[in-house]
Amino acid sequence: MNQEKYIVVLGTFDSKGEEHLFLRDRIQKRGLKAITINIGTKAQPSFPPDFDLFAKMQEAARDRMVPRDEAIKGVVARAINLIQSLHLKGKIAGIVSAGGGTGTHMGTSVMRVLPMGIPKVMVSTVAAKNMKEIVGTKDITMMHSVIDLLGVNSISGMVLDRAAGAVCGMVRDQWNPGGRKKRIALTFFGFITRGAELVKQALNDMGYEVVAFHANGTGGMAMEELAADGYFDGILDLATHELADELKGGYCSGIGPSRLMPHSEPIPRLVVPGGLDCAVLEFTRDTIPQEYKDRKIFFYDFRSAIRLDEIETVFLANQLAEKLNHSPSTTRVMIPLRGWSEADSKEGPLFEPALTQTFIRTLKQKLDPEIELTEEDFHINDQPFAETIAQTMDEMIKGR
Repeated sequence: MNQEKYIVVLGTFDSKGEEHLFLRDRIQKRGLKAITINIGTKAQPSFPPDFDLFAKMQEAARDRMVPRDEAIKGVVARAINLIQSLHLKGKIAGIVSAGGGTGTHMGTSVMRVLPMGIPKVMVSTVAAKNMKEIVGTKDITMMHSVIDLLGVNSISGMVLDRAAGAVCGMVRDQWNPGGRKKRIALTFFGFITRGAELVKQALNDMGYEVVAFHANGTGGMAMEELAADGYFDGILDLATHELADELKGGYCSGIGPSRLMPHSEPIPRLVVPGGLDCAVLEFTRDTIPQEYKDRKIFFYDFRSAIRLDEIETVFLANQLAEKLNHSPSTTRVMIPLRGWSEADSKEGPLFEPALTQTFIRTLKQKLDPEIELTEEDFHINDQPFAETIAQTMDEMIKGR
């Protein structure tokens, strides 16, 4: 292989060889180069691939019968190592795969090791199912095959040809965003949309590029991963609501232990308790769970928000302090005293000033004294508060 880049066609060529050979040919018809990697585990591939990991697995097994789950795990590990090696050599322009349940699991497991920006297309028979664990925090494009994949016919061929066209089009993308501005990661969710819009405008006016993340579990973790990869000059954690939903198993749960933790190269992080007044659960006014009938409730759509009680409030304050104490020199906290969501306001259904004070008191007790905590007499969605935190973020980045 020379220094040219290739689109990787990855898949189980024992059961889906015809489909992947078709993908390769359709990519090459469009004038781009492709390499094929076989990750099948049951039989010989139906055509000679550029990289045959089935053969490697057989060599390693030395005639030992390898259980199905071990075989899949082993081949995926080999594929990940190969993909990482090719990427480090600058060989990969994009990657495409097609499969059913197992093929989707294997293909996306390998795709996830590639960084954001490298096109990743997965044609899947199970794309209509919950893809949270499959896609995770990565920029994988899922394409529903609609029909099952059993060879190439007039319908599956149409789907696969469009997948080839999609990955080729992504590879050929020529968009250039222009001059590089300092980037700030901004977390928010629906209940603080107005505040997020005001903060973004204020930071844009200061010359920053603001990249927003929906604090829905996956969004917060994606932000942390990109921050660890060096994408941002600062983090404005306007919505720490994911901690509340993680505690109560709510709609925006799914964060990992790295959420709100420092990275190997710490960057300024300004933290606001946006959404820590409530947990968002999937019920309506007609289906209120018995254990929440005595709570204050904000009925939203198919989801409703419950006001957290004192025990939960204290727990979250302690948890937030424990996380932030790992990086006191680069962290600041700002707390709006008039409410932390649209439902937590003087006119809102979740307003509980006493619980706000309980949170602040607990946080102050546990927070490292080096971390500056300021209280602002605004609501989180007020324009003066947005201007204040934007100015503070600017000062943190400039090291004032």
